[in-house]
Amino acid sequence: MKILITGGTGLIGRHFITAFHDKYQITVLTRNIEKARKCLTLYIYKKGADNIEFIEQLPEQSNFEVIINLAGEPIVDKRWTDSQKNIICQSRWSITEQVVAMIARANTKPSCLINGSAIGYYGETGSTVTDEDAPVTQIDFAHSLCQKWEALALKANEYCRVVLLRTAVVLADDGGALDKMRLPFSLGLGGKLGHGQQYMSWIHIDDMIAAIDFSIQTTDIKGAINCASPQAITNAAFTKALGNQVNRPTWFTVPAFMLKILMGQGAELLLTSQNIYPQKLLNHNFHFKHATIEHALADLLF
Repeated sequence: MKILITGGTGLIGRHFITAFHDKYQITVLTRNIEKARKCLTLYIYKKGADNIEFIEQLPEQSNFEVIINLAGEPIVDKRWTDSQKNIICQSRWSITEQVVAMIARANTKPSCLINGSAIGYYGETGSTVTDEDAPVTQIDFAHSLCQKWEALALKANEYCRVVLLRTAVVLADDGGALDKMRLPFSLGLGGKLGHGQQYMSWIHIDDMIAAIDFSIQTTDIKGAINCASPQAITNAAFTKALGNQVNRPTWFTVPAFMLKILMGQGAELLLTSQNIYPQKLLNHNFHFKHATIEHALADLLF
């Protein structure tokens, strides 16, 4: 099966390529082929990146059977100024429009477009268990970003099956949120964020990429799927579990006002409560290898 992937050097993209480069014929769309080749060679030990093709622009005619669109500016690496929010949006919307246009003009259509999104789509959920059919009651930046991103991708419904990956916090040992937490928690400086009672939805990187592969293989999955562990936890519970795993105390608290000073509006991502449930994946009998936070952290921080 021939797969085109955008965002292939990001956390999810490189793990997917590492896990499935022997299963699929993968083409990576990248702005810098040499940089991408070096990045992915670090993660692929059997054959290097020699069995992966790299392209710098979308072809006029597509012969790909599946397209996985994960491209986008990292959402929490920089303070959310107006200009940065525009970069975050356009880096997702523009490539999605280009991918859908490529599908539209292709003589041979792909069977599936798998497009990135995030659980930020739902806004604040409080403690309410939230599945894919739940109504959105709070319109904020994250929702507006994801709503338009998804709407652009769904224009490909005319040509192929579309799956939207509403992704929770991805836990991995080589990037993302957990990697940033490792040092302060190891030094005994970890602590809850704000009051700590906000729900945090998360997913182990292995389950994340398995859900993508599952969506490729399960042809009756379409529309939005929540890529989140079935056991969301509060930030305070996550903090305690992480402290226990690294055998360090977690006495500190980072006040909400301090997060807002440091991150601006981006602090919403850490303080908003989101109790997201992967109903559609479970309905299709997807098995989570790491369903509990204790099991996930033990695997990642052994």
